Amino acid sequence: MALLKGTLDVMVLKTLSWGPMHGFEITAWLEQRSSGRLDVTDAALLQALHRLEARGLLSAEWGESKNGRRARYYKLTSAGKSHLRTESAALMDYVRALTTVLATRSAHE
Repeated sequence: MALLKGTLDVMVLKTLSWGPMHGFEITAWLEQRSSGRLDVTDAALLQALHRLEARGLLSAEWGESKNGRRARYYKLTSAGKSHLRTESAALMDYVRALTTVLATRSAHE
């Protein structure tokens, strides 16, 4: 399932709330937690990571992955943690509103 516009950034921040990760780990975490229902493309993830880093919501540094390869590890900043709390609450409220509307039975059902 493709992500709704505007949700990838908060999903990446949520993923990184579990600790520093590199791009492949972020994608794997999202796919695992969604039981494979979320499809995150490499290009979209890279754009989100750059966007979030430019906004000061995460920081990055080079490190070595478990398989010995050089990888860029991302972690939340304090601003990122605050933004995650705010955006998560707003997104969850939005989803509840959508669920309420979509679950309402019409007179024709």
